[in-house]
Amino acid sequence: MAIMGRVKTDYPGVFYIFGEGARGPEKIYYIRYRRNGKMIEEKAGRQFQDDMTPARASEMRSRRIDKKEQPNREKRKEQRRSKEAEKGRWTIDRLWTDYKESMHHIKSMQSDEYRYRKHLKDRFGNKEPSEIHQMEVDRIRIFLGKTKKPQTVKHILNLLDRIINYGLKKGLILQGLRFKIQKPVVHNIKTEDLSDDEIRALLEAINNDKNLQVGAMLKMALFTGMRRGEIFKLRWDDLDFRRNLITIRDPKGGRDAIIPMSKPAYELLKNQPKGQSAFVFPTNEGQERQTVQNQVRRIRDAAGLPKDFRPFHGLRHVFASMLASSGEVDMYVLQKLLTHKSPGMTQRYAHLRDEATRRAANVAGDLISEVIKSNEEKIIELTRE
Repeated sequence: MAIMGRVKTDYPGVFYIFGEGARGPEKIYYIRYRRNGKMIEEKAGRQFQDDMTPARASEMRSRRIDKKEQPNREKRKEQRRSKEAEKGRWTIDRLWTDYKESMHHIKSMQSDEYRYRKHLKDRFGNKEPSEIHQMEVDRIRIFLGKTKKPQTVKHILNLLDRIINYGLKKGLILQGLRFKIQKPVVHNIKTEDLSDDEIRALLEAINNDKNLQVGAMLKMALFTGMRRGEIFKLRWDDLDFRRNLITIRDPKGGRDAIIPMSKPAYELLKNQPKGQSAFVFPTNEGQERQTVQNQVRRIRDAAGLPKDFRPFHGLRHVFASMLASSGEVDMYVLQKLLTHKSPGMTQRYAHLRDEATRRAANVAGDLISEVIKSNEEKIIELTRE
């Protein structure tokens, strides 16, 4: 709000008025000039807020007269046009926002949010998919590969792929990338296993540990092959002691699954104290557990297991390995017990099944050899007679 009239300066076409500013009264500079035969009068800036002076205002006026700068009105029009054009553009940023709202329920969203903000937003956020060049994606893959694991880099590039494919599937964009994203080759499928002695040492460490509940959770992983998160979420309502069944809610593989309750699992769950909580293995406050990292590390170290052995993940693999190597469980049944969405994940245990089959074949071979040998001996005895 102006508090007095115009005041001329020593520079032609530059004047100021006084107005209220953050620091009190301050000068607000204006310029006057002709452009295309029209007289234009516009604000140049504030004394303190914009660090404006009569000299700077005069330089601005000269650039406008020489058409090196647009008048404020033209600038505002261009900004409006730019914003209107931007509304019609489905940039990666805009696609990500829509994708996030639509896919907010997926378990990886929190991780995806971090990956997008940290690695994708600044590089690709203001671009449409068709404006992204292969060299740009190659550059980020190489750059991230210097400090990140191949699997981490692959997750980031997979997210970019998913965002763009989402836009294509929903009809938000007509064209995606003009190339296929090259991703790192990942060789990190690790089937953790324990020897019989290591299993005995782990069970002894579990039984000797002060935290009985965490020990019971580790045993559940060994007895059932359930994932850590599935054990954390397990409720009393999910247990059917009459038919010896466990319902796994929202497993990693997708739909709810039902698995049989083995005898050791039955005994463990029957003896598990049932308090007021709906969860079988709750926190002290009766809530769903989020982590027991420190406790399981303590048990792992007490058992003398390698530092890279992940107790819950590893015991799930032990469960699967024992079944596969027994030769009595086929891959389809094992897939169902592990609640794998596709056979591909279960195939990592196929070699154990093959070894069991080979052992069975060798047993059959030995039996046949015994029959042949016995038959040959009888023939020899008859010949002697």
